[in-house]
Amino acid sequence: MKITELSPLVRRITADNGGVFTGGGTNTYLVGHQEITVIDPGPASKEHIENIVKVCGEDIKQILVTHTHNDHSPGAKLLHQRTAAPVMGMYALNKEMQDPTFKANKVLEDGDEIIETEYSLKAIHTPGHASNHLCFLLEKENLIFTGDHIMDGSTVVIAPPDGNMKEYLNSLEILKKIDLKLIAPGHGNLMENPYSVVDWIVSHRMYREKKVVDAISEVSIASLDKLLNIVYDDVDKNLLAIAKYSLLAHLNKLIEDERVEIKEENYYWKG
Repeated sequence: MKITELSPLVRRITADNGGVFTGGGTNTYLVGHQEITVIDPGPASKEHIENIVKVCGEDIKQILVTHTHNDHSPGAKLLHQRTAAPVMGMYALNKEMQDPTFKANKVLEDGDEIIETEYSLKAIHTPGHASNHLCFLLEKENLIFTGDHIMDGSTVVIAPPDGNMKEYLNSLEILKKIDLKLIAPGHGNLMENPYSVVDWIVSHRMYREKKVVDAISEVSIASLDKLLNIVYDDVDKNLLAIAKYSLLAHLNKLIEDERVEIKEENYYWKG
């Protein structure tokens, strides 16, 4: 077990669940020292949960979940059973690809605050990667825990039906209105220059959307698989199955914008 001291108030333990979707593993953050908030207890790993308990002892006050994907929230049930600390988060609008074990003792809403003697955390609803996605702002340090809204080293997958590209882009703009110095992502290391990070992500997503628009407008009609090979021609073929989710999210956004329509599994350019 490796504990990384990130600031006077924040420590990080990374779960041993590295992979294509999770990078080096899911980050669990421990905020505070006497009244500890655990953010994203990770997968249902008994070893990881025991590591959290070893570090925190009986000082865990609450367990916060950024969203209910299987690499972030299943550990909440195990940690709650070990400590009786209440679990807080949101439920997803769609159950597909969600953690079926998640149960919130308190359902959070946008703007809710967790106030302790040492610090306060503010819940910020950032739908897009998931309908129930929350970021948590540590106002004392101008640091935001972003879960999978932003991750280090890669863009995140937007997987419909619960993932929504238009909402994702709008949620990124929310972060630009907050006084921030650091991003603590759900995967990877602390990220500096948060506004530049957000601008790069938005720019990358719009670049990808332009490739979708260029491809459909050129051929007028295309299947999802045909578009995948055109739009993601710069991506390793082994990653195309994952990229397909985000392509679908881009197409859903263009349908919502009334620029594309779908008929019998083919996409048509409307202009």
